[in-house]
Amino acid sequence: MLLRVEEQGAFSGLELNRVLTDAGLSRPDAALATELVYGTIQRRLTIDHVLAARVKGWPNKVEPWVRCLLRLSYYQLRWLDRVPAHAVTDEAVRIAKKRGHGGIAGLVNGTLRALLREGVAPPLPAGLPPAERLSLAHSYPLWLAERWVAAYGEGGAEALMAAGNEPPHMSVRANRLRGTRDALLAELASAGVYAEPSKLSPDGIVAARAGSLAHTPWYASGRLSVQDESSMLVAAVCDPQPGMNVLDCCAAPGGKAAHLAERMGGEGRVTANDVHPHKEALIREQADRLGLPNVVTTVADALSLPERLAPGSMDVVLLDAPCSGLGVIRRKPEIKWNKAADDIASLAALQRRLLDSASRMVKPGGRLVYSTCTIAPEENEEAVRDFLSAHPNFRLDPAWPDETLAPLRDAGVVDSSFAGMAQLLPQHFGSDGFFIARLVRAD
Repeated sequence: MLLRVEEQGAFSGLELNRVLTDAGLSRPDAALATELVYGTIQRRLTIDHVLAARVKGWPNKVEPWVRCLLRLSYYQLRWLDRVPAHAVTDEAVRIAKKRGHGGIAGLVNGTLRALLREGVAPPLPAGLPPAERLSLAHSYPLWLAERWVAAYGEGGAEALMAAGNEPPHMSVRANRLRGTRDALLAELASAGVYAEPSKLSPDGIVAARAGSLAHTPWYASGRLSVQDESSMLVAAVCDPQPGMNVLDCCAAPGGKAAHLAERMGGEGRVTANDVHPHKEALIREQADRLGLPNVVTTVADALSLPERLAPGSMDVVLLDAPCSGLGVIRRKPEIKWNKAADDIASLAALQRRLLDSASRMVKPGGRLVYSTCTIAPEENEEAVRDFLSAHPNFRLDPAWPDETLAPLRDAGVVDSSFAGMAQLLPQHFGSDGFFIARLVRAD
């Protein structure tokens, strides 16, 4: 899996789901495999810094599969405490012999045993600038560390980076059309699943040691959907009412569109659009599973929607925009290594065009909600301010439902100066980093 992520650009989450679905591992073994994949990718920079001092030509002159094997083995020695060191070393040597030859096995054996002798967590060089220290300590590219130190200070950046390396927790959304959250919590508890209400969403449930709840009767019967807590805030901020006409411009795989429809009591209309034809089926599948006849799917580039839909025809328009994804690094750790500063600039330009397009479908007095799963100001606050400068008939709307604002106030995410947009960071609630802004068409 590590080799496919590195060489073929596979997504770690999809790759894990594909392999673990076929492997038939026990729950503990599947959990260990997941930890090994995510952890090795997350800590790659720190791992490479240590191995570069011990392996000649590291990393570029070492065969890719050997790189993956040494990174995987070192990750276990340093960050896991339940796998004995001798087992890690013996297994790595066995794999090296099986896939390579005696010389590679000797390299692997010698490198790992030297680390065990000298200490698996060598101290960082003294006197490093803050961003460089954080980059090496928490394994983030230097450009990201510099960006976050500038935005949040050294302490804030360290909290953000440490949170991004923590395992993501399992959260699900109860389908209010098929029972209450309390009833679902009781059923989970009776089945031995430790679960508690979300602090962020009245529809949310946080579960621990539950495995994948997407492979349960509750999921199959439409009682729940797998969704991060931060993502659940989006539909709440949209606050759609029964009978409204609602548009989700970039809807796949359909979680937010379904949540909007659930909150509308199955009444009215949610137009769930996506640019990819094959993803329309995912949205339709979600709506059918959850029993949501008020979801209608369309396939179009969001930039072309004003040509297909009547101007000013929507009570609520949601633009959950394509973004750099810097808020979901704990779920997709390869983002750290696949993104560059230039990507943010190009995405920011697209987001401004999408905002302009989405705004044309909002009726007078209607709402435009903009959200991303990133932490880059160019894609978030700055995009909204640029939009407002070019569209004086829109203004920020701070009148969010109290169920949404209350936990944000309690956690210090927003204060009395709240104007209508909020940036959640991974350390605030242990959920994804997310940005949400709500605007109203004033004319």
